[in-house]
Amino acid sequence: MPQPTKGPRLGGSPAHQRLILANLATSLFTHGKITTTEAKAKRLRPYAERLITKAKRNDLHNRREIQKVIRDKDVVHRLLAEIGPLFASRDGGYPRITKTMPRKGDNAPMAVIELITSETVTTEADRARRVASSKPTAPEKPVKSEPAKESASADEATVASAEKDGS
Repeated sequence: MPQPTKGPRLGGSPAHQRLILANLATSLFTHGKITTTEAKAKRLRPYAERLITKAKRNDLHNRREIQKVIRDKDVVHRLLAEIGPLFASRDGGYPRITKTMPRKGDNAPMAVIELITSETVTTEADRARRVASSKPTAPEKPVKSEPAKESASADEATVASAEKDGS
């Protein structure tokens, strides 16, 4: 039996906290990623990891244990048929939490919790950030090649005349 949470709970009562976590887990498995507060994301991560570990075993007992929490049969089927086999070779660490900007209005700290796949939105965002930082800030003006040749030959002429004077 899970040990009760000491201190403040999400939503007030233990029953409400269980429902909040079940709904967050259902949304996570449906969409692959969700945006929520940091506190809810931190509580959801171990909860979702346990459900995915049960889905990896994929037997009748674990199916019924998952159905106690997730009431949507389509989501349970997706969890057992797609998500469980996806993480078959991975030992834990299935969801990732990425902190984002605070929520507008009440300034609550927000986070994105997502299931780790080979290509995720956060890696694409990191790649875009790196590309943006590597680009020059002001575009350079194209240099005409003809004046550069003339100035190069003029420089050679001055170097040659300086060598003659020095010898």
